[in-house]
Amino acid sequence: MRIVILGAGQVGASVAEALSSEANDITIVDQNREALADLADRYDVRTVAGNAAYPSVLKEAGIEDADMLVAVTQSDQTNLVACKIARNLFHVPTRIARLRSQDFLDPVLLSNDNFAVDYAICPEQDITDYIVKLIEFPEALQVLEFANGLVTLVGVRAYQGGLLVGKPIRAMREHLPEGADARIAAIFREHQPLDPDGHTVVEPGDEVFVLAATGHIRLVLQELRRMLEPVKRVMIAGGGNIGLRVASTLGNRYAVKLIERDRQRAEIVAGKLTDTLVLHGEATDENLLAQENIDEIDMFLALTNDDEDNIMAASLAKRLGCKRVLALINRRAYADMVQGGPIDIGLSPAQVSIGALLTHVRRGDVAKVHSLRRGAAEALELIAHGDKKTSKVVGRRIDELTQIKGVHIGAIVRRGRESEVVMREGFLVDDWVNHVIIPHHDTVIEPDDHIIIFCMRKRQVTEVEKLFQVSAGFL
Repeated sequence: MRIVILGAGQVGASVAEALSSEANDITIVDQNREALADLADRYDVRTVAGNAAYPSVLKEAGIEDADMLVAVTQSDQTNLVACKIARNLFHVPTRIARLRSQDFLDPVLLSNDNFAVDYAICPEQDITDYIVKLIEFPEALQVLEFANGLVTLVGVRAYQGGLLVGKPIRAMREHLPEGADARIAAIFREHQPLDPDGHTVVEPGDEVFVLAATGHIRLVLQELRRMLEPVKRVMIAGGGNIGLRVASTLGNRYAVKLIERDRQRAEIVAGKLTDTLVLHGEATDENLLAQENIDEIDMFLALTNDDEDNIMAASLAKRLGCKRVLALINRRAYADMVQGGPIDIGLSPAQVSIGALLTHVRRGDVAKVHSLRRGAAEALELIAHGDKKTSKVVGRRIDELTQIKGVHIGAIVRRGRESEVVMREGFLVDDWVNHVIIPHHDTVIEPDDHIIIFCMRKRQVTEVEKLFQVSAGFL
């Protein structure tokens, strides 16, 4: 696939990294020559220096032959103009734009008659949603949803004393109530992936990814670690775009305090947040944190634009008694280094937002993509199409499928064959219901099944996509 990426920042670099190793022909456009040179050194990509909104620059980047435009510069206006030019002048089939302002997220504005954006991604909103999920599951390192929320994948660190810790994975069913089932999709031990089966023993400190129906996920988590008290009090460091979005989302459900170093920005944020106490000061000020009773805070979120400040503020909050801390860290090497030490969660914003974009880039019928462990692994929700003649998976048992080492089918979401009486908005109605199946070796894949697959190494994704492609005879 020929892909033109506009923007060599954090998001553009993450897209390039994710796609350059998958036999894609990639060109990156940016005005920052140093950033382009760095990406050209690291990845197999072509670079063009210039303004991404200029048709001449886009033409130099090969837009005339491109299959996809990914516009992820820092400027919404540049991204929108580039998508419009790409469609009207160069007839690029697929156009994706990063948009930070809510004002532009209007279907009419994004239609082909206007800015011609096929898919809009908003990294700030993706990160906000991600953080909110982590607050709902304070034990977790990652919380990801599939099949419109029916299935949840949670990454946790196993602790000494967990019911399953020190025991083989197959013992998990002994503790789950009837009707509840789950699948441990992957285990990472000392940052190295294991290929788990029923005999694999969970050890303290293991990073375990477990997949289950959303209604059962808390029961499963109890097998691996002690459950923390629900979060009630949250403190946020940083009143930028992400800090403001998170505070606005949390304010009506939690007691929220926000610290902002810039007085003018603090006043603006305070005017927009009616349910949040906004404080002017430094989040790395030990006296300020102590004065605001940091030892009574359930979750501290360091969300400034400065990695070092976030690491220092989160580490200080933890030392002063905060129960759980999260730091937003743009440099992935920093995130890998600090997580699991004084900082509970090191969150790479580019790796959170990349999933939404990869959903539209992946080949085949992909409904959802999540990047895991800061890009090292990937989880996909694919839709099975065709029949036994045209598909390599439909009509076949799990144990009949081509085995790919490090790839595991964790769950299947299947539409019921008959309608059922269910409660919808307070009323009993007849409706079609989707069912979550934790598959076993003899489970047969049916047409239109949504299949959640865990790839322990990202390079395995291409093999999975090929497995789910239907032959040319499928209509």
